[in-house]
Amino acid sequence: MKFINLTRRTEIGANSYYLEAGGHRLVLDSGMHPKLAGEEALPNLNALGGRKLDAIIVSHSHQDHIGTLPVLMRRQPQAHVFMTEPTAEIGRTLLHNSVNVMTRQREELGAAVAGAYPLFTHREIDRLSERWRSCALRQTYTVFGERVPAGTADTTFEFFEAGHVLGSTGVMLRTEGRTVFYTGDVNFDDQTIAQAAVFPESEADGRKLDVLIMECTRGDTPAPPGWSRASEESRLMQAIENAFVRGGCVLIPVFALGKTQEILAILYKFRREKTLDFPIYIGGLSSKITEIYDQRAQMGRRQLSRLQLLDELRPFVLNSENIHDAGARSGRVYALSSGMMTAKTLSNIFAQRIVDQPRHSIFFVGYADPESPAGILRSASPNDEVVIDPDQPPQRVRCHIEQFQFSAHASRESLLAFAQRLAPKKIVLVHGDPPAVEWMRARLASSLLGCEVTIPTPGIELEL
Repeated sequence: MKFINLTRRTEIGANSYYLEAGGHRLVLDSGMHPKLAGEEALPNLNALGGRKLDAIIVSHSHQDHIGTLPVLMRRQPQAHVFMTEPTAEIGRTLLHNSVNVMTRQREELGAAVAGAYPLFTHREIDRLSERWRSCALRQTYTVFGERVPAGTADTTFEFFEAGHVLGSTGVMLRTEGRTVFYTGDVNFDDQTIAQAAVFPESEADGRKLDVLIMECTRGDTPAPPGWSRASEESRLMQAIENAFVRGGCVLIPVFALGKTQEILAILYKFRREKTLDFPIYIGGLSSKITEIYDQRAQMGRRQLSRLQLLDELRPFVLNSENIHDAGARSGRVYALSSGMMTAKTLSNIFAQRIVDQPRHSIFFVGYADPESPAGILRSASPNDEVVIDPDQPPQRVRCHIEQFQFSAHASRESLLAFAQRLAPKKIVLVHGDPPAVEWMRARLASSLLGCEVTIPTPGIELEL
């Protein structure tokens, strides 16, 4: 059994992992790096060498997990591709949007990406997505897409609900009497819409798991003492009200998938409880994905299953054209992507208008890469000068900045507890910045004696 971390560095980037087991070759996820461009945004697909894949399994449809799937499929035309039905539906929407973004970046970045961008086309997405196979949760499939009873085939996989975003899964692989579980991105706590993950605690026959491949996003972030989602919602409500009293507006940088819908659901609760009612603005891509959430509101496991977000909240929609005419109006909440405030995105453009205005607020509600504009701004002190867009001059931070804990990723404490319950023979730590994976490695190594805990060196084959 062999493993290669195809992510170029130990970080949260273009997530992708090669696994060879039972004579079959698989890749788990094929993401696009959120901060890089051109070939550098791809996973290190050259590390595959001449290997021919049997299957590509996608855990969920965030760009850092599905964003380069068309490139990988082009290079591996024989590979079968598997994901859940919601992941396929959202994935097509996000990949088509990615073509538009790359086309615009080609004009902005010029010669740096002219020969590479866009990495794929709208027509290619339509053609390749016809090969995607949608798989149900808790059903056993072979790597060739055949649905079989558990234990009747050499190499199989099974999807488990991950509680991260709509359609997200963990993946159980079974081969030659051995088991491997890949968490993907997971949350073990209920969110406002998404219910907590339902992951296996052990194999049905009582055997220990052989290998756990586990995300570590929040490995360097301890859970705040006394934290609860209800208290954090109350704190957010009070902070919004305070901003309005100052005569300001609130910008909440969000990911179009998952975080937008969770924040909209929280704002809906404020309206329903008659605590606050105000106009809300979201982005065009967020609107498309929210429509998918609404269409699937009563399918599968979900909180507020009757809630139709677009009908109830009727948010105003901003896009790359009208954002330049949208002023920062008081008494309004702007939940705009991207969550990391990448240059030229709606949240970045809007932040430039309000960051030096004391009456306005920017609220961060989830993960942001420390080196991203969101990470830089979140760590800034009052009156610091920051560069939000490298093409623009520095700006002084005068707006109110607050951090709220609404992460869609599992806390490090719950990840640690999950690994300790499973007590696998080996743990491979992925999807985390160096301090995060190192904290998890040290704690797991000291608490699970006899378990081999590894941080895989990118691009190097690891014998499991």
